[in-house]
Amino acid sequence: MHLAETAGAGGKLHFLNEEQFESLKALAEAIVPGSTKANVAGFVDLLLSAEKEKHQKEFVSSVYAMENESRKKYSKRFPALSDMQKNELLTAVSSAAKAKDGEAGLREEFENLKEWISGAYYSSEMGMRELGWTPDRVFAEFPGCSHAEGHQ
Repeated sequence: MHLAETAGAGGKLHFLNEEQFESLKALAEAIVPGSTKANVAGFVDLLLSAEKEKHQKEFVSSVYAMENESRKKYSKRFPALSDMQKNELLTAVSSAAKAKDGEAGLREEFENLKEWISGAYYSSEMGMRELGWTPDRVFAEFPGCSHAEGHQ
Protein backbone atom coordinates (compact mmCIF):
# COMPACT_ATOMS: atom_id res chain seq x y z
CA MET A 1 0.00 0.00 0.00
CA HIS A 2 1.32 3.43 -0.91
CA LEU A 3 1.72 6.20 1.64
CA ALA A 4 -0.98 8.30 -0.06
CA GLU A 5 -3.51 5.55 0.66
CA THR A 6 -2.83 5.53 4.40
CA ALA A 7 -1.71 9.00 5.45
CA GLY A 8 -3.94 11.84 6.51
CA ALA A 9 -6.01 14.08 4.27
CA GLY A 10 -4.56 14.46 0.81
CA GLY A 11 -2.18 11.53 1.31
CA LYS A 12 0.51 13.70 2.89
CA LEU A 13 2.13 13.44 6.26
CA HIS A 14 1.60 16.27 8.74
CA PHE A 15 4.35 15.62 11.29
CA LEU A 16 6.09 12.24 10.95
CA ASN A 17 8.54 11.38 8.21
CA GLU A 18 7.85 8.35 5.99
CA GLU A 19 10.04 5.96 8.00
CA GLN A 20 8.45 6.99 11.30
CA PHE A 21 4.98 6.69 9.74
CA GLU A 22 5.74 3.21 8.40
CA SER A 23 6.93 2.14 11.86
CA LEU A 24 3.88 3.66 13.55
CA LYS A 25 1.55 1.91 11.11
CA ALA A 26 3.17 -1.49 11.82
CA LEU A 27 3.25 -0.87 15.58
CA ALA A 28 -0.39 0.22 15.60
CA GLU A 29 -1.56 -2.87 13.73
CA ALA A 30 0.44 -5.13 16.06
CA ILE A 31 -0.87 -3.40 19.20
CA VAL A 32 -4.51 -2.98 18.10
CA PRO A 33 -5.46 -5.20 15.16
CA GLY A 34 -7.62 -3.27 12.70
CA SER A 35 -5.64 -0.06 13.17
CA THR A 36 -4.58 0.04 9.53
CA LYS A 37 -8.17 -0.11 8.32
CA ALA A 38 -9.15 2.58 10.84
CA ASN A 39 -6.24 4.78 9.62
CA VAL A 40 -4.84 5.13 13.13
CA ALA A 41 -1.35 6.09 11.91
CA GLY A 42 -2.73 8.89 9.74
CA PHE A 43 -4.87 10.19 12.59
CA VAL A 44 -1.99 10.08 15.09
CA ASP A 45 0.24 11.89 12.57
CA LEU A 46 -2.39 14.63 12.28
CA LEU A 47 -2.82 14.87 16.07
CA LEU A 48 0.94 15.11 16.55
CA SER A 49 1.12 18.06 14.16
CA ALA A 50 -0.95 20.09 16.65
CA GLU A 51 0.75 18.79 19.82
CA LYS A 52 3.29 20.51 22.03
CA GLU A 53 6.89 19.97 21.01
CA LYS A 54 7.54 18.01 24.23
CA HIS A 55 4.88 15.42 23.35
CA GLN A 56 6.05 15.25 19.73
CA LYS A 57 9.60 14.47 20.89
CA GLU A 58 8.36 11.87 23.38
CA PHE A 59 6.33 10.14 20.68
CA VAL A 60 9.20 10.04 18.18
CA SER A 61 11.48 8.79 20.95
CA SER A 62 9.02 5.96 21.64
CA VAL A 63 8.90 4.95 17.96
CA TYR A 64 12.69 4.94 17.79
CA ALA A 65 12.95 2.93 21.01
CA MET A 66 10.83 0.16 19.46
CA GLU A 67 12.85 0.35 16.23
CA ASN A 68 16.13 0.13 18.15
CA GLU A 69 14.89 -2.88 20.11
CA SER A 70 13.75 -4.53 16.89
CA ARG A 71 17.15 -4.01 15.26
CA LYS A 72 18.92 -5.23 18.40
CA LYS A 73 16.89 -8.45 18.65
CA TYR A 74 16.21 -9.26 14.99
CA SER A 75 18.55 -7.05 12.92
CA LYS A 76 15.48 -5.68 11.10
CA ARG A 77 13.17 -2.71 11.33
CA PHE A 78 9.87 -3.36 13.10
CA PRO A 79 7.73 -3.28 9.91
CA ALA A 80 9.91 -6.06 8.42
CA LEU A 81 9.38 -8.46 11.33
CA SER A 82 7.08 -11.45 11.10
CA ASP A 83 3.86 -11.31 13.10
CA MET A 84 5.38 -13.73 15.61
CA GLN A 85 8.51 -11.56 16.04
CA LYS A 86 6.38 -8.42 16.48
CA ASN A 87 4.34 -10.18 19.14
CA GLU A 88 7.48 -11.45 20.92
CA LEU A 89 9.07 -8.00 20.92
CA LEU A 90 5.94 -6.20 22.14
CA THR A 91 5.34 -8.83 24.82
CA ALA A 92 8.91 -8.39 26.06
CA VAL A 93 8.83 -4.59 26.16
CA SER A 94 5.35 -4.45 27.72
CA SER A 95 6.47 -6.67 30.58
CA ALA A 96 9.90 -5.07 31.09
CA ALA A 97 10.65 -3.54 34.47
CA LYS A 98 9.76 0.11 34.87
CA ALA A 99 12.69 2.48 34.53
CA LYS A 100 14.16 4.29 37.50
CA ASP A 101 15.33 7.89 37.92
CA GLY A 102 12.43 9.32 35.87
CA GLU A 103 13.88 8.21 32.54
CA ALA A 104 11.72 6.39 30.03
CA GLY A 105 12.60 2.74 29.65
CA LEU A 106 11.25 0.37 27.02
CA ARG A 107 8.09 -0.29 28.99
CA GLU A 108 7.30 3.42 29.30
CA GLU A 109 8.05 3.95 25.61
CA PHE A 110 5.66 1.10 24.75
CA GLU A 111 2.97 2.48 27.07
CA ASN A 112 3.26 5.90 25.43
CA LEU A 113 2.71 4.37 21.98
CA LYS A 114 -0.10 2.15 23.24
CA GLU A 115 -1.90 5.14 24.73
CA TRP A 116 -1.74 7.13 21.47
CA ILE A 117 -2.66 4.13 19.31
CA SER A 118 -5.53 2.81 21.41
CA GLY A 119 -6.92 6.32 21.91
CA ALA A 120 -6.89 6.94 18.17
CA TYR A 121 -8.39 3.54 17.36
CA TYR A 122 -11.23 3.78 19.86
CA SER A 123 -11.98 7.32 18.66
CA SER A 124 -12.53 5.99 15.14
CA GLU A 125 -15.90 4.79 13.92
CA MET A 126 -14.53 1.25 13.75
CA GLY A 127 -13.31 1.35 17.35
CA MET A 128 -16.49 2.99 18.60
CA ARG A 129 -18.58 0.29 16.92
CA GLU A 130 -16.40 -2.32 18.61
CA LEU A 131 -17.33 -0.69 21.92
CA GLY A 132 -21.05 -0.88 21.08
CA TRP A 133 -21.78 2.50 19.50
CA THR A 134 -24.34 2.58 16.69
CA PRO A 135 -25.07 5.56 14.42
CA ASP A 136 -28.81 5.38 15.10
CA ARG A 137 -28.37 6.31 18.76
CA VAL A 138 -29.47 9.91 19.18
CA PHE A 139 -31.17 11.93 21.89
CA ALA A 140 -34.77 12.88 21.16
CA GLU A 141 -34.15 16.13 23.02
CA PHE A 142 -31.29 17.75 24.84
CA PRO A 143 -31.48 16.81 28.53
CA GLY A 144 -32.40 19.79 30.71
CA CYS A 145 -30.54 21.08 33.71
CA SER A 146 -31.11 19.05 36.86
CA HIS A 147 -30.65 21.99 39.24
CA ALA A 148 -33.93 23.08 40.88
CA GLU A 149 -33.11 26.73 40.29
CA GLY A 150 -32.11 26.15 36.66
CA HIS A 151 -29.60 28.22 34.70
CA GLN A 152 -30.12 31.58 33.08
